[in-house]
Amino acid sequence: MNEHDPFPMTSPGSLGDAADKAARPAPAPASAVAGWEREAIEKLLFANLREQQAARRWRMFSRLVWMVLFGALVWLIYSAESSSSSSSAPHTAVINVKGEIADGAEASAENIVGSLKSAFEDSGSQAVVLLINSPGGSPVQAGIINDEITRLKALHNKKVYAVVEETCASAAYYIAAAADEIYVDKASLVGSIGVLMDGFGFTGLMDKLGIERRLMTAGANKGMLDPFSPQDETQRAYIQSMLGEIHAQFIAVVKKGRGERLKEGPDTFSGLVWSGQQAVQLGLADGLGNLDFVAREIVKAEDIVDYTHRENVGLRLAKRFGASVGEGLFHAARAAGVQLR
Repeated sequence: MNEHDPFPMTSPGSLGDAADKAARPAPAPASAVAGWEREAIEKLLFANLREQQAARRWRMFSRLVWMVLFGALVWLIYSAESSSSSSSAPHTAVINVKGEIADGAEASAENIVGSLKSAFEDSGSQAVVLLINSPGGSPVQAGIINDEITRLKALHNKKVYAVVEETCASAAYYIAAAADEIYVDKASLVGSIGVLMDGFGFTGLMDKLGIERRLMTAGANKGMLDPFSPQDETQRAYIQSMLGEIHAQFIAVVKKGRGERLKEGPDTFSGLVWSGQQAVQLGLADGLGNLDFVAREIVKAEDIVDYTHRENVGLRLAKRFGASVGEGLFHAARAAGVQLR
């Protein structure tokens, strides 16, 4: 190229490159690119956080809704069960006495007495029937029930009938003795009017094994009935006299309840058990019959209403699901920012 040429010659390719460079935008600084990416990431994280918070709030809300619905269900079941056990129409009230008679059992004094009060206080109940199927249990629990039956009969002027299904023995018969009449099946087991206290003694076995019993007490009789110590005859006599006293209480209750109907013999209070048919012959029962027979023929009220105390269905569900509901509450509270300490 001539340096004195005012119009230097350029190739077409050179002109095209220059035009491309002029049209192409200048590259952005590295700091500007990094800032844009950071802003986008922050927006994405913020959106994700908002979504998680919304999901947590929704879970908490749904748990609260389910808890409210569950509480309403429990209330409805409780109300239905409460109203079903109170009928103003004439009927025969029935209370089940089943299983062991013991504190904390289904046939505890607390449950039976509560059922008795409800049955007696209902103006529609014409009489109360104790439907019994029990091998016995605590004389204390049976005594409480027996006393309450006597009190409620006098207070409400209503009769009580005992109907025996399979078994009415020991403490169960203690309860039945308070009834105005007792009805049994011919093959029922009735009686066992006696008292027992059982246990085990391991002194011989300990001697064979070379085991020494080291028992320290403050009080001469504090270790009484210890199964790992030899039986003391004085203590044994004391326990026997106590059992005899409770037996005498049992006998008095039976004599008072059965009155002249009781055909007392040498084995009546020996702890023997009799069939239902034998019990009728001995005056321990009044006749053969089941619940329907008593309601229809004796009480003259065929409709039967069950007053037996049972754990409320809603309460059973609440106990069953209590742990899971509690856990749900804990997590819901944590999601809401509440700390349970």
